[in-house]
Amino acid sequence: MKNTKKNISIEKLHPFENHPYKVQDNEEMDALAESIKAHGVVSPIIVRPLENTTDEYEIISGHRRVMASRKAGITEVPALVVSLDRDAAAIVLVDSNLHREHILPSEKAFAYKMKLEAMKHQGWRSDLTSDQLGGKLETADLVGAETGDSKNQVRRYIRLTNLIPEILQYVDDGRISFTPAVELSYLNEQEQYDLLEQMELNDCTPSLSQACRFKKISQEDGLTPEVIAAVMSEEKANQREMFKVPMERIRQYVPNANAKQAEDFVLKACEHYRKFLIRQRNRDER
Repeated sequence: MKNTKKNISIEKLHPFENHPYKVQDNEEMDALAESIKAHGVVSPIIVRPLENTTDEYEIISGHRRVMASRKAGITEVPALVVSLDRDAAAIVLVDSNLHREHILPSEKAFAYKMKLEAMKHQGWRSDLTSDQLGGKLETADLVGAETGDSKNQVRRYIRLTNLIPEILQYVDDGRISFTPAVELSYLNEQEQYDLLEQMELNDCTPSLSQACRFKKISQEDGLTPEVIAAVMSEEKANQREMFKVPMERIRQYVPNANAKQAEDFVLKACEHYRKFLIRQRNRDER
């Protein structure tokens, strides 16, 4: 079957099963919906025919455009229909989104996992591929080739898929850094929920040192709630005299910022306000 372009009813389009990227109904989505309402879908989405169906399609690229089209009241969208099996389509889906400006750690983690599994299903083997120096490349090397991540970094991202959803959300929100999160991924599910309870109870997150200790204790003796509580009760230098503002209260001003960018925004806003107060005081003293 040749690749073809056609308009397809939105009702015949289905999300790619278990695709790793979050399609959020936020301000960016509203802006995209307004643009589509005014100009239509300029760039065709990419789909593949669903097996064992008649005229039904699975979205490979364009989930956000389809959601925005629904919000805009559009009933059909232009699409490029490609003849790909699920594994080939998964690789295209992952690669077409990895270069987005804002990509969450969880999205990258599940994207790498999906691509790695698809390549293995296709029969990719490390002893069949060599780099420019003649050395053997592993499949994990090829997974990260599009973004420049090494095989070890790819594997570290994939480790995040072992985190329970609640702790993974802490990582996406920037409240737990990448490296401690990788260490916490070695805890079993119950240990992670016990840790989550302490994090929520004391409004704190483990440092890298604490995460490494948790991993070591878990692998040697098993991690108990009592041990978690004792370790988490230790004061960390980076948590002394902290003033915290929930991310959801800041996102209305910087909707796409990560935790570091939001912190910088707040500090700059405080500096601007400080200068404003100084100017006000100087005017009052005249």
